[in-house]
Amino acid sequence: MTLDLAHYPILAKAGTPEELRKLPQEQLEQCADELRQYLLSCVSKSSGHFASGLGTVELTVALHYVYDTPFDRLLWDVGHQAYPHKILTGRRERMTSIRQKNGLHPFPWPAESDYDTFAVGHSSTSISAALGMAVAAEKEKKGRKVVAVIGDGAMTAGMAFEALNHGGDIDKDLLVILNDNEMSISENVGALNSHLARLLTGSFFNSIRDGGKKLLSNVPPIKEFASRAEEHIKGMVVPGTIFEELGFNYIGPIDGHDVNGVVGTLRNMRNISGPQILHVVTKKGKGFELAEKDPIKFHAVPKFNPKELELPKSAPSGPTYSKIFGDWLCDMAAQDPKLMAITPAMREGSGMVRFSQEFPEQYFDVAIAEQHSVTFAAGLAKEGLNAVVAIYSTFLQRAYDQLIHDVALQNLPVLFAIDRAGVVGADGPTHQGAFDIPFLRCIPNMVIMTPSDENECRQMLFTGHKLNQPAAVRYPRGTGMGVDIDSNMKTIPLAQSRSLRSGQKIALLNFGTLLPQVLNAAETLNATVVDMRFVKPLDTQAIDTACQNHDLLVSIEDGAIAGGAGSAVGEYLLAQQKTNKLLQIGLPDEFIMQGTQQEMYAEHGLDADGIVSKVNDFSSN
Repeated sequence: MTLDLAHYPILAKAGTPEELRKLPQEQLEQCADELRQYLLSCVSKSSGHFASGLGTVELTVALHYVYDTPFDRLLWDVGHQAYPHKILTGRRERMTSIRQKNGLHPFPWPAESDYDTFAVGHSSTSISAALGMAVAAEKEKKGRKVVAVIGDGAMTAGMAFEALNHGGDIDKDLLVILNDNEMSISENVGALNSHLARLLTGSFFNSIRDGGKKLLSNVPPIKEFASRAEEHIKGMVVPGTIFEELGFNYIGPIDGHDVNGVVGTLRNMRNISGPQILHVVTKKGKGFELAEKDPIKFHAVPKFNPKELELPKSAPSGPTYSKIFGDWLCDMAAQDPKLMAITPAMREGSGMVRFSQEFPEQYFDVAIAEQHSVTFAAGLAKEGLNAVVAIYSTFLQRAYDQLIHDVALQNLPVLFAIDRAGVVGADGPTHQGAFDIPFLRCIPNMVIMTPSDENECRQMLFTGHKLNQPAAVRYPRGTGMGVDIDSNMKTIPLAQSRSLRSGQKIALLNFGTLLPQVLNAAETLNATVVDMRFVKPLDTQAIDTACQNHDLLVSIEDGAIAGGAGSAVGEYLLAQQKTNKLLQIGLPDEFIMQGTQQEMYAEHGLDADGIVSKVNDFSSN
């Protein structure tokens, strides 16, 4: 599906940055307006990330207008805000395919476009990568410029400050744009700041600053006065002391929605050497009133009608696993005043809104700081509090050392509620929760549980909470099977599986929420089904029984085969010198692309038909 460009006469002339740079500057404001409307039309038809992109329209236009992309390197942090960038870089007609199978990637993706200079999806990586590129550009000596755009949220992560500290120390040519979309500035203040920013980045000011420092370097009192005068001038704009102390020249804040002001400032900054910070103030959801009022709700949207006042409500299909967790958390906190729940900036996604409101003294949002969240939980646990870390599978990867060194090594009772485990769908390879079982399974002291339905999830969370050691409960994005949920909470004995169906010759060992598909496949195969529940410790007695009565064991999991639950079964069979055949079904040794969960299950043989086909193929060989 493509959109009629007749309604976008200026944007129609700017399908690539080369074409954009041919436009007279007086047309940039209209180009930005048309780009915003085009983005609205595309996302309303395709679904996807929305509010962030609306806020970076003028900044995107200005960056591609001033810089010679893709020769000059432009890096977007996370990439939620990169939809306007995709529209301007040759992908305009394909935007309605974004996040869909075989469509445009949801985030910047180098294999898709030369303008996507670095693959992103997790936050706070842009400055580190850009600094590496800046070092390479200096060695290359071709005059290549490097720009990183990072949001104020992503700037809360320690990795961003590690990169700033290094960048200021090695003094390479690098521009970091801090896209601040939480602060609001009035029109007059914005105009004043833009004016001062252009002055501070102009050749006159910088020739005085650089030349004056050299000239007065041997006159300490005057040198100190000149330095203090420069700091005072900048202090009138906004305090940028922390960036200055890290070795960056700080400019701003400027109005990020004044496209001509941004262009003027960037033109000046392009000619300044050394590490630079430009502080740009924008508004999430800019230009679409509903998104401006509720940028969290409009962060990512389904297909919707822009003329209606509400996003469409999905048909009721039972509670999501995130809600199951959130309800359990509230029920548990009502019983346990020592429960402390932690999220690294994912309150809404992890189902913790109600908990944060009802138990504010037991709720901690540590911002985008996964490493800190885990060690913070370890500190709580060490002092006798009951810590629960709610975290997406893909983000737990970022805290692996803390998981090992600060939690497991000390055998501390921290419960990890791992959301978005397995295939997540449209967010694609940066967000698939494929690796948590393999990277958790090798850690001593860890207990790993894989609930197959909503009630099992609730009871396993309770089980993990009561254990006196590290525990993880992994559950997928989306809704469950619709089973009845027991309001009472009961512990499940460790390594206790459930036998759900008796069959012949083939035993299907299920790990997780693919159970409906496994049961359907078992009917066709006349197979036994064992819901294993625990990856670690394994129910070895159930495996022994399956070996006695079946020729073939089949492990099935929504996660990476390499090192996964099936590998644990294989290791046990080998150690016990069992001769039964083992087929491992799960995600292959590749990154899983975007598409719906059902499409990815079908593509990788994790639906009922795929399981049957894999078993038959294996049995016939």
